[in-house]
Amino acid sequence: MALKGDFDNQVFINCPFDEDYLSLLRPLLFTVLYLGFIPRIASERLDSGENRIDKICKLIRVCRYSIHDLSRLSAKEAGETFRMNMPFELGIDYGLRRFSRGRLEGKRFLILERDRYEFQKALSDLSGVDIKAHRNEPGDLVRAIRDWFVEVGALESAPSPKAVWYAFASFASDFYDARKAAGYSDEDLNMMPVPEYAAFIDKWIREEKST
Repeated sequence: MALKGDFDNQVFINCPFDEDYLSLLRPLLFTVLYLGFIPRIASERLDSGENRIDKICKLIRVCRYSIHDLSRLSAKEAGETFRMNMPFELGIDYGLRRFSRGRLEGKRFLILERDRYEFQKALSDLSGVDIKAHRNEPGDLVRAIRDWFVEVGALESAPSPKAVWYAFASFASDFYDARKAAGYSDEDLNMMPVPEYAAFIDKWIREEKST
């Protein structure tokens, strides 16, 4: 990903990468960038010669903040295997914070779930941990992320959740119109690599704030 920051403004994103999650991933990325942070995500670069878990560990180490979405733990249908990548990466992140010294002790997490207390069916060890639910609603996700940054002291002031959501809606409309005019198909837009999409967000935000 062309966007780079430092430890204090980078956010590790641990979430599904399937098409069903796209309606949440895109406002998630927008909210992080709009609030002045840099999202770091495993799919930001794909190199068949790079071990995936090593890449994830490197990303976790360079980010003060992490967003772990556990809303897709459950299997969708009978016989389907539970999806364990997200809790596994959360465990790596927690262990790094718990047993490290120096700046890594100051790491901060946001854990997300679909419905309140749903995670306890799979991860009872997290009982007593503050977790936010987004109900699979993009607007609720935006609010949860914005409020969390304020709650952990990452932002002294922030636009309202509604303002962030309206900004995302404006970006999404401009993005779609501009890309269609440039010859992108709907499939191209749905399958756009994360780095490319994030770069469009960053460019739009910079232009908006300069006017």
